[in-house]
Amino acid sequence: MTRTQPLTIAFLAFDRFQLLDITGPLQTFASASELNGAATYRPIIVSRSGGLVASSSGVRLDTLSFKQAAQLRFDTLIVPGGPGVHDAARDQRMIAWVQRHATAARRAGSVCTGAFLVAATGLLDGRSVTTHWRECDRLARRFPQVRLDADAIFVREGKVFTAAGVTAGIDLALALVEEDLGRALAMRVARHLVVYARRPGGQSQYSETLRMQSADDGTFDALHQWIATNLHADLSVEALAARAGMSARHFARVYRAKTGITPAKAVARLRLEAARRQLETAQTRVGTVAHESGFGDADRLRRAFQRHLGVSPRTYRTGFAA
Repeated sequence: MTRTQPLTIAFLAFDRFQLLDITGPLQTFASASELNGAATYRPIIVSRSGGLVASSSGVRLDTLSFKQAAQLRFDTLIVPGGPGVHDAARDQRMIAWVQRHATAARRAGSVCTGAFLVAATGLLDGRSVTTHWRECDRLARRFPQVRLDADAIFVREGKVFTAAGVTAGIDLALALVEEDLGRALAMRVARHLVVYARRPGGQSQYSETLRMQSADDGTFDALHQWIATNLHADLSVEALAARAGMSARHFARVYRAKTGITPAKAVARLRLEAARRQLETAQTRVGTVAHESGFGDADRLRRAFQRHLGVSPRTYRTGFAA
């Protein structure tokens, strides 16, 4: 991409925003400009009244007011999350500003719980979106018109994007840099930042384990570790119950109470995540992936991918080709 003027990347700030939701992507764009040898991007931070705005961690960022930024043309608008996002999502002036500038920008969206503010504008209606795994259920309840992809690191439909929790904003920014400047430069930026250019797996590799651990008192920690390394084994409720030293009925009841899902659903999610990770990071044959992740054969793996992801394993892998 060759341009005479840098692209303005606007970040919205509000009281008690999540600091890394802004600074992670901002540094990604700044590093891209540095490594590209030209001022490719011009990051700015905008708030309703301008001046210093306090993040949820107490660090303050200097911002332009809506009025000061009124004459600027935003190439990209990024809305962060944070504890203050729900107050921001009830501020009609804030909602109107986001709606106007997100519509005018070449691309726009959110990081983490910033999806609540963007959703309040109606711009996410009918779109596939994601947010931090801990807030997915809340987003789905509050905005039933959105199509939630709770496992995605980030989702993009056309010009609109949403990213999962905090560091996923860096994943998103790298994808936008790759779109603008090519894969080679995005890879250089990733190496500079010491992060994945394309992080293997979805939120499930973090969210499912973390969610079960946060809900569980440790009763099933050893069992979860065993399942993850024995996905090709018999993982029926009866087999898992025997390993946990419980009757099948008691185990199923306690497991669901502790983790919020059934044992069968937990196993299915872990198998699907393992298959995804292999497809993203290796050129192993689909049949081998199916066996090693516990699906047994390629047909079962294909059906699982179509049911949960809407694509075949081969199509999914193509998206991660260099």
